[in-house]
Amino acid sequence: MNKDTKSTSEENLLEIKDLNIHYVTDEGVVRAVNDLNLTLRRGETVGLVGETGAGKTTTALGILQLIPDPPGKVVGGEILLNGEDVVKKSEVEMRKIRGKAVSMIFQDPMTSLNPVIPVGEQIAEVILLHEKINADGAMKKAGEVLATVGIGSERAKEYPHQFSGGMRQRVVIAIALACNPELLIADEPTTALDVTIQAQVLELMRELKDRLNTSMIMITHDLGVVAEICDQVAIMYAGTIIEVAEKYELFRNPKHPYTIGLFGSIPDITKDEETLRPIKGLMPDPSDLPSGCPFHPRCDRAQEACSTIELKNVDIGDAHFVRCIQYQK
Repeated sequence: MNKDTKSTSEENLLEIKDLNIHYVTDEGVVRAVNDLNLTLRRGETVGLVGETGAGKTTTALGILQLIPDPPGKVVGGEILLNGEDVVKKSEVEMRKIRGKAVSMIFQDPMTSLNPVIPVGEQIAEVILLHEKINADGAMKKAGEVLATVGIGSERAKEYPHQFSGGMRQRVVIAIALACNPELLIADEPTTALDVTIQAQVLELMRELKDRLNTSMIMITHDLGVVAEICDQVAIMYAGTIIEVAEKYELFRNPKHPYTIGLFGSIPDITKDEETLRPIKGLMPDPSDLPSGCPFHPRCDRAQEACSTIELKNVDIGDAHFVRCIQYQK
């Protein structure tokens, strides 16, 4: 949802306002996130969708204040979690928030787990960090958490290499949910898994989210995953959100030319088409973004003013926001 949505701060767990994140390199400034606005209500799942390089993971790392500095830096905007701006918090304060209020599931479970420490100890480490509990109590709870993700508690003493890819991802989910966080960020959690295991992991995440009443940001480029698990969808392009709406509204009625292009590039088994309609061109270089609308060089509806206009998200009804010259007031 856009920052202009009229909902009370009590309903909103997360509010990102005019966020800008840059990476300063020898070759120039990489503008990874630009004037990004997003609101997440309590208990809601938002799908953050876009091509590789759109700024999805950088946005997530910004919420956790894990942007590598140098070269990265939040250069503007606010990230309000329960009304408090995490951008202004110290590293000591953020350590109390990560794992407790906000957790993240990373893309590759094998690189997320320590190969020389049993999985139970890795879960217990998070519990010990955030809860008043002794080591034995933490290990007992770690076994219980493993059981909630469908792994027998007796396997807590085993190492990551003794688990399959799908099981390792379940362990990563267990670590993320060990302290019942209010917000779970999942960064393409099923990319490295085969289709059958993907479905199982998504179903598990949905069940646990509903049981724990956790809000979630699902980062993905797969619209099938969005259809399966999300309530709202935010489409990212060149570091900003260009369209956001309730899931069914966006799937039925996409408005931004880029969003329309995304749906046009997906096979539709109900239509007799021999070729797909891919979006022409490539994502712009974030160190050399075009002026005006960043999508205008690839857009088949571009107007002359698209190269100079300063765009904003416009509510076109039913909390459907679009960042395009066709809807500017």
